[in-house]
Amino acid sequence: MLKNGSKNSVTAKAAKRILISQPRPESDKSPYFDLERKYNVELFFHPFIQLEGIAARDFRKQKIDIMYYSAVMFTSRNAIDHFFRMCEEMKVTIGQDTKYFCITEAVALYLQKFILYRKRKVFYGADGTNKSMFDVINKHKENEKFLYVCSENQQDNEIVNWLKTNKCEYQLGFMYRTISSDIKEVLNKKDFDVICFFTPSGVKSLYDNFPGFKQNGTVIGAFGNNTSKAVEDAGMKLEIKVPSPQKPSMVSALDQFLLSAANVKK
Repeated sequence: MLKNGSKNSVTAKAAKRILISQPRPESDKSPYFDLERKYNVELFFHPFIQLEGIAARDFRKQKIDIMYYSAVMFTSRNAIDHFFRMCEEMKVTIGQDTKYFCITEAVALYLQKFILYRKRKVFYGADGTNKSMFDVINKHKENEKFLYVCSENQQDNEIVNWLKTNKCEYQLGFMYRTISSDIKEVLNKKDFDVICFFTPSGVKSLYDNFPGFKQNGTVIGAFGNNTSKAVEDAGMKLEIKVPSPQKPSMVSALDQFLLSAANVKK
């Protein structure tokens, strides 16, 4: 896992092995696999964290009346899964007038698994950034009570601070928690040119498994402001930062990175 020799980044040459710290996509049509074919690279998928649902009996200790909130905020599909799991366990029926605010269209569309999807009640940011979601929420904040469904140990501080600063009526609903996966075996087997993180907990998992980790030229990618901050706070150099208007997804960011590296190699 720890690269030997030069500490220079691999940006100047084409990367060959890329580790995505998420589960392998279920569909062979995932755009990640298009990258493999396009650039002749190997992509490895291994989740750095596991999610553990908080039991309804423990959730009740938070003294949250889910029915009180007219709007629910989701920043991931996992949050959606655990929200509706909790509603089922607590025998709570969500009203048809409930509004849903999501970080991306992909997250919003996932709601179709649980509700009759109506665009007038489902809102999402234009480019996957917190700011774009805030722009949407800003149009509704005066009349809504927001429940932000999040992990017990991984909230997006930017979202919390915005809700507070903009005097929104809101509550954090902790319905799951993140724990570090055992990633020693997969990272000890191979050297990776690029490692992509998607949560601050993923960064924490790396150091839980390898307390003495040294970057040694490995290119680091991060999705989201909090993840980027966790990478930099850990003392690593961040070279692939997502999202942005030009790079709305990790796939698009890797595409640009690999194209640039291939051009340099030529």
